[in-house]
Amino acid sequence: MKLWQKNTESLHEVEQFTVGRDLEFDLQLAPFDVLGSIAHATMLAEVKLLTKEEAAQIMKELKNIYSSIHNSQFAIDNGVEDIHSQVEFMLTQKLGDVGKKIHSARSRNDQVLVDIKLFLRSELEELVKTIQVFFELLQSQSDKYRDHLLPGYTHLQLAMPSSFGLWFGAYAESLVDDVVTLKAAYDVVNKNPLGSAAGYGSSFPIDRTLTTKLLGFDNLNYNVVYAQMSRGKTERIVAMALANVADTLAKLSMDACLYLNQNFDFISFPAELTTGSSIMPHKKNPDVFELIRSHCNRIKSLPNEIMLMTTNLPSGYHRDLQLLKEHLFPAFHVLKDCIEMAGLMLSNIEIKKDILKDDKYKYIFTVDEVNKLVMQGIPFRDAYKLVAQKVEDGSFTPPLLEKVGRGPHEGSIGNLSNGEIKKQMQKIVESFPFAIVHAATSSLLK
Repeated sequence: MKLWQKNTESLHEVEQFTVGRDLEFDLQLAPFDVLGSIAHATMLAEVKLLTKEEAAQIMKELKNIYSSIHNSQFAIDNGVEDIHSQVEFMLTQKLGDVGKKIHSARSRNDQVLVDIKLFLRSELEELVKTIQVFFELLQSQSDKYRDHLLPGYTHLQLAMPSSFGLWFGAYAESLVDDVVTLKAAYDVVNKNPLGSAAGYGSSFPIDRTLTTKLLGFDNLNYNVVYAQMSRGKTERIVAMALANVADTLAKLSMDACLYLNQNFDFISFPAELTTGSSIMPHKKNPDVFELIRSHCNRIKSLPNEIMLMTTNLPSGYHRDLQLLKEHLFPAFHVLKDCIEMAGLMLSNIEIKKDILKDDKYKYIFTVDEVNKLVMQGIPFRDAYKLVAQKVEDGSFTPPLLEKVGRGPHEGSIGNLSNGEIKKQMQKIVESFPFAIVHAATSSLLK
């Protein structure tokens, strides 16, 4: 059943193909469709396209529908095309002709646009909160293991001394930059497309500034053609921000897989957090990190996937855009699961002590030896050659671990700068207007 149905019905196969999995993802949009409709009805009353009595009836019923969604009592009926139609049918069933007035001055195009933006805004907030918890764990572990030295590598060859404090702290700071990109995506999302109708505006005297305020948006997508064009672009920008977080997790997971390997033997986990082999009794496999790595690598492909799905689309609406939900919406859940599982693993990590006492790591201290000679007044290039010669002839002797320079500069082994990194995270998180959005939602639902 379609609200826009004329006298000709679509062939069943055509309808089935074009609807696809839309209803599945429309259920995730349900609360946001209702919020958008409440704001729209409020605006229609302000510009006299609804009477105050009609608006009051519509908003009361919309709030009832909103409650049914949150109580898991809402469903899209068989034969109903989408969430927008379901909400309008429910209004019409309760209110008759008054319910039919809700669609004045809007199109399903701007309706789905505002639903998606409200959904993305909510999901981005939940993701930022999940990242905050993981960030705090990484910082805590960085402080806890600041004095546990670890080999540093370049080209997967021994390079210089590192530490678990640096390792944990590096991923914490990586998340800061990831949240910066999430904020940029949030800013793009947080603009109101409602009122652009089918992409060319409306001849009704609507007040788009009012719906912007009611829905807690920071601003408008002013140009109605661009409001429609922003679909696809918005999803791609959000996907790129998710991919940045996924890249941090994938790299961390690869490190964990290497460090757990017996040839590295830097870390271990309780047996219940690893998996075994059907024939090898000794195995403790890092399946969690391997799956995090794979899930996150798939998310990293998402921006390119969306880019290709929207390639060569001219301005205006096209049904191609429907498929973006199938690719983007699940990515939030998967990414949050990956973060939480990484948190579970790293909360229970066991760090091996005195790793660098093993003689195979002795050449990791050559740079410290060069620097010691430089501090004695020998030019760097000469000091480099002296130490290189000792390495070549086998006479190089590593310094005692307790005498290894820990580096006083910011961000070094001896000065992790975790406090400064924490301030950066606090600053970017506080720049999100979550409180404004919550206040607007609460006001709509009064």
